[in-house]
Amino acid sequence: MSTRKAAAPSSAPMETPDPLDSRENQLLAIARTLFARHGYDRTSLRDIAEEAKITKAALYYYFPNKDALFERVVLESLQSLYDETSAAVARAQTPTERIRAFMEASAHVQDHGRDRWIAGSNAFWQGAKEGQRLAALKLRDSYEQLLRQCITEGVASGELRPVDPAMTGRLLLSALNHMPRWHKPGGRLSATEVMQQFLDILMNGLVQDTAASSSAARPAAHPPARKRKPATA
Repeated sequence: MSTRKAAAPSSAPMETPDPLDSRENQLLAIARTLFARHGYDRTSLRDIAEEAKITKAALYYYFPNKDALFERVVLESLQSLYDETSAAVARAQTPTERIRAFMEASAHVQDHGRDRWIAGSNAFWQGAKEGQRLAALKLRDSYEQLLRQCITEGVASGELRPVDPAMTGRLLLSALNHMPRWHKPGGRLSATEVMQQFLDILMNGLVQDTAASSSAARPAAHPPARKRKPATA
């Protein structure tokens, strides 16, 4: 999950709670959606209560303050993201496959929990207290370190060029972090499919090997013709 602030389109649909979920989970789904739409600071407990069609006093029964919501929205979302990407990386066989698994699993989270991603990012920057921020930073750092480790292993194995793992990780995560700004849910491509194309470009590069392509296009050289001796009578 990005802890870099990302804005959500105002037209984003309300995350629909599962009717079989508990009332607490329904309230969390509403809170995530409002945090994603309007930002953590600009969403009050009253807003959440009104959206849920309950009294503010009833909301206090589940969440006595916004600090409690921060812990549930941000910290639990970060932990879930880390767990999902870690599991995907563990199933991959090679460093390159592990990088792809990490990025595709992260994009999958956006496909199936975009409000979680955006709300967690907004709340991290806008409303965290020092202790909460430290806990969130620890989870975020573990998530980002997992990607850097995959890159480091790729360089060590020779699968990747000797790139800077930290810089390369920032480039890959930037592609993830900015996707909610422009990608439309329900569009032609899912976030995961977009990420697969991004990875093909980033892993393989844009510029063709001109030396190799020129060599392939050039006709094969023929050996010089031998001089014929003059005919004798």
